[in-house]
Amino acid sequence: MGETMKIRARGIRTTVAALAAVAGVAAAAVPAAAAGTPASDTPRFLEPAELPPYPSSPWYAGPVLAGQPDPLPMCVGDALPSVTTHREYWTEYDTNAQQLTVEGRSVQWAKDFAALLRKDLAGCAEKLMQQDPDVTATQKYHGHLNVEEGADVYGIHTASAWGSSDIGLFSVGRDGATVTIVRWGRMGTFQDAQVADFKATTVTAVNKLY
Repeated sequence: MGETMKIRARGIRTTVAALAAVAGVAAAAVPAAAAGTPASDTPRFLEPAELPPYPSSPWYAGPVLAGQPDPLPMCVGDALPSVTTHREYWTEYDTNAQQLTVEGRSVQWAKDFAALLRKDLAGCAEKLMQQDPDVTATQKYHGHLNVEEGADVYGIHTASAWGSSDIGLFSVGRDGATVTIVRWGRMGTFQDAQVADFKATTVTAVNKLY
């Protein structure tokens, strides 16, 4: 199940948008898919059917877009360069996903960028609680995947004083000089996280890059 970290909330206040980036509702994902400029499909992105299966709805997808998404995803968003390409996914209910891909200047640049993303995710729960004293965040490391140059999977649960409870899964994978991030989220707890399915999606995402 991985190592669990839980730290009491401290710090300054943020808005509800910080939690919406974890799971959110399908309606929040649709406008994001419309932002940006259409990008080429190389490297290739996930298709809706390759995401963790949702029992009550098919997955839908927007186009592959050039540039940073708006809003930026929590924890990894600040590190994304302007050359990021992304694609948004959503169901008819409370589940959405996102893939973000960056083609680096070199293999070494991509290694360093992937390491930065892993560091940001490893400290995600603590950062969220520093930003908002009304949020309690818990995270788990779900392990390393042996695909291409490797991928790592993280889970983050947030609960707020006003009653929201969201679960998010993140992965960072690399193929040569290209790094991809996959994010999946819904309302719920760690019990609702489709970790095995998400790992399979991550393997597919990294294998599909080239």
